[in-house]
Amino acid sequence: MKLLGIETATELVGVAVADETGPRAAFWATGRRHHAETLAPAIEAVLALVGWELGELDAVVVDLGPGLFTGLRVGVATAKGLAQGLGVGVLGLSSLEVLAHAALDAGAARSVVSVVDARRGEVFAARFGPGLRVLSPAALYAPEALVAELTARHEAPSPVVAAGDGARRYAAVLSGVAGLEVAGPSLAGPPPGSLVALATERLAAGSVLVGAAEVAPMYLREADARINWVQRGRVEKRG
Repeated sequence: MKLLGIETATELVGVAVADETGPRAAFWATGRRHHAETLAPAIEAVLALVGWELGELDAVVVDLGPGLFTGLRVGVATAKGLAQGLGVGVLGLSSLEVLAHAALDAGAARSVVSVVDARRGEVFAARFGPGLRVLSPAALYAPEALVAELTARHEAPSPVVAAGDGARRYAAVLSGVAGLEVAGPSLAGPPPGSLVALATERLAAGSVLVGAAEVAPMYLREADARINWVQRGRVEKRG
């Protein structure tokens, strides 16, 4: 099975390809919100690296979030368009799962808290143990609230690694959790190679591909434009 993975949940724009043996090639770059301009050339470049044509793909894998609204919209729309055009199925994965998979695969810790910057002083986070066992489900937090949650649940002396751009942005706040270490820049975003590696494992374990129409981003929060509109309406009513 030949897989194409699309990763746009954060500032990172990434593409990877894999077959039944695992990841074959990957590309990633900081999109700086230029996801739409970067993604298509990245897909072409990665396919060229392994000598595959689009028509050879058996499935498309995409990060569903949570993450940046614009990035998710671009990535999911591209995945759906490709799947429909090629007549193949889609496997959607969580950005928090992909981050945890990468950190656990590196053997950095017995548990990982994935922390994606949600902007507006908030983060998306979830905690995972060995085998990607969910210890704390995905939710939206203020950084201080996440520290309180981790402090209440953390069982010393088991080490825990915080991965993701949110962890790096709020490293000073997260330092309040005993035994927590913030991962380096290689885990600032969900690695596209880990996206397709996890997809390969899930499909081998029996996960089922879905049709493009069934795929939707996981935002966990309304878009910033909607939040601004609601806040503006409240201010106008008070005035």
